Amino acid sequence: MRNRTILMIIFFILVAAFVALNWGELSRQTTLNLGMSEVQGPLGLVMLGILGLAVILFLVYAVTLQTASLLESRNHTKELNAQRELANKAEISRFTELRGVIDQIEADSKTRQNELKQWFEQRMATLQQEVSAKVDSSGNTLAAYMGELEDRFEGRVRPTATRTVEDVTPRV
Repeated sequence: MRNRTILMIIFFILVAAFVALNWGELSRQTTLNLGMSEVQGPLGLVMLGILGLAVILFLVYAVTLQTASLLESRNHTKELNAQRELANKAEISRFTELRGVIDQIEADSKTRQNELKQWFEQRMATLQQEVSAKVDSSGNTLAAYMGELEDRFEGRVRPTATRTVEDVTPRV
């Protein structure tokens, strides 16, 4: 129990003990002035009744205040849960959107990779054709030189001083 509850119980026990010890005086008949009239009755019991009524009113007030506080707390809890749910939904939508962006970036990357691969393959084919043409050209030039050397060895062609390498090499 809380300290406040324990203090209230002790207070009520002390009041009950006081009433029990002084019951004779509390129940003694006296004249009571009600403003317009006077009546005979026990002043102590009337005061004890007023005290009991005040205690009951304060208890009702405390219960009402506690109930209102609990209801307000419950409403705040519901509101917090609704806000948490809304935040979770927003977070999920952000993750979904992020996943979409990542997928788009991945697709763009694959597209660029394929484009670069195609460009590289085309460039390699072009270079291969150029190298093949140069090798053929070099082979033809070499064949022409070798043919000229064979002709010189066989004595068919006489070397002339006016003949140059450019005359013998084919033009590409």
